[in-house]
This record gives sequence, structure tokens and C-alpha cells, in this order.
Amino acid sequence: MTSHLSFAIDFHVHSDESYDGHEPIELVLEHAADIGLDGIVITDHDEIDESLRAADLAPEYGLVGIPGVEVSTRHGHLLAIGVEERPDPGQPFVETVEAVRELGGIAIVPHPFQRSRHGVRKRHIDDADAIETYNSMLFTGYRNRRARTFARRRGYPEIGASDAHYLPNVGKAYTEIRVEPGAETPTKAEINGDDLVDAILEGRTQIHGKRTPVHKSTVQYAKGAVRKSTYLLTSRAPLVPTIPASMDRSG
Repeated sequence: MTSHLSFAIDFHVHSDESYDGHEPIELVLEHAADIGLDGIVITDHDEIDESLRAADLAPEYGLVGIPGVEVSTRHGHLLAIGVEERPDPGQPFVETVEAVRELGGIAIVPHPFQRSRHGVRKRHIDDADAIETYNSMLFTGYRNRRARTFARRRGYPEIGASDAHYLPNVGKAYTEIRVEPGAETPTKAEINGDDLVDAILEGRTQIHGKRTPVHKSTVQYAKGAVRKSTYLLTSRAPLVPTIPASMDRSG
């Protein structure tokens, strides 16, 4: 009987490159290694530079490096996992899924149906590579249960992730990826991000974790909303510095 190699990966983590993220990637990587994860994917909002850097640095922390980005499509958010370029934001959902695949990645729908967090509505999910059926940042389990039912009825692979924006939330939920060893990949050391992405497509996943405490989720949502609103106001105002400055990519 073939034994599997198991990898614990948190596929949905934000760094300070996101408008609502807080920690630098070095700290996130160090923490992920400390808590026993095998890898994380930095999925900042419409920004990929820090994710690419995190994927390059990951082996220094004993982690598998996988780049990614959370893309704002016209119909909601989409995780582009395993890409080295950011798909253009603001495009229709289905076209963005196709763009992710053309870039060599897989398209995963995060927190579906939750419109307060830009989740894609069911009627727009005609195609995807996987569904995030467990997101630790949801206030209740209802949306996760609905996402799980949707994925299983449609035959989509499932992942779980923390959607962490603060360091302590990294790894609150994660996906166990089961990879079959081969002649060229007999041990975990030989497995790379592409192997893990392929395993997702084959449905060799198991979800672990628990929800982030409600009071912490509330604080995160509130701070993120304030930062985004402040940015939108100041970025459009003449002669006024953009606040927070980290969100200003014009330079």
C-alpha cells in the first residue's frame, strides 16, 4: 500500500502588502514554521510582489514556497494560487479563472457567497478549480457549511484556510495535502509547490482548524474597513497625502 506524504498548508494569508494586512512576510514565515505548518501562500489583495518574495524565502524557513494573490474580480474575490504574475483585477469572474490557468495557476473561490467580504455569488461560479469550504474568519459556520455543500454537489476539491491578516491567526485553519511519493519525489524534501497544486486538483485534501474568535474577527473587519475607506478618500483628494501610505502604489 502506497503511503502518502502529508503537507499542512495555509493557502490564504495576508501580509502588510494588503491594505488590511499588518505583518511583514519574514515574520509570517517564521511564525508558520514555528507552529508546524509546511507552507503558506501570501495572498495579498491585488498585489503579488511580497508573495513572490515570500515564495523565494520560504525554503530558508523550512517551508514550501508557493506564490499567489487574491484578485478582485468584477463579481468577487478569487485566489490565484501558483501564479507568478497578477491577473488583471476588475475583470469578470470566469475570465479571471481562465487567466489564472493561463498563468499556470489554479483558481480557488474564497469565502463564497459572503457579499460583505466580496464573496462570489453562486450564480457566477460556473467554473473553478477548488472552493474554500472552511474559512476561519467567518463569524458563524453557516457560510462554511453552505460552501461545503456547494462544492460537494458540484464535485469541486475543497480547501481550508485562515484568511489571516494578523500573525496569531495564521494557521487557524489549513489544508492537509496528501502527495503520493514517486521515483523523483521520494521524500517531502523533493516535493514542490507544483506538486501540491496538482494534488489539490486531484482532490487529495483534508481540512483542519477552527474559527478565529468572533471578537478578533470583528476587530479585523472594522480596522480593514476603516483603512480601506480612508485610503479611497485620501487617494482621490488633491494635495492630500494618501493614508495609509503603504497602500499607495502609484510610485
